[in-house]
Amino acid sequence: MTTTDWPLWEVFVRSRRGLSHTHAGSLHAPDADMALRNARDLYTRRGEGVSIWVVPSSAITASSPDEKDPFFEPSADKPYRHPTFYEIPEGVKHL
Repeated sequence: MTTTDWPLWEVFVRSRRGLSHTHAGSLHAPDADMALRNARDLYTRRGEGVSIWVVPSSAITASSPDEKDPFFEPSADKPYRHPTFYEIPEGVKHL
């Protein structure tokens, strides 16, 4: 296998505990272990991360921005998903 045949991996880095992983970029690597090591070297050189995920690009399925309206429209007909109908009692904090 040559380097041109290596699969593409998507890299997600979590900068601190309690935060979400965010997409940092992509890289080519022959396997998951090498992708993880290369991601560490490439995307956390200055100690920016506490956790790294590498995912084969071929395993990711995404919606198209062109289909935004029809794809997300069904959620608009469920008003109970939005807390506009609820009144918060005065004694409740941190809600």
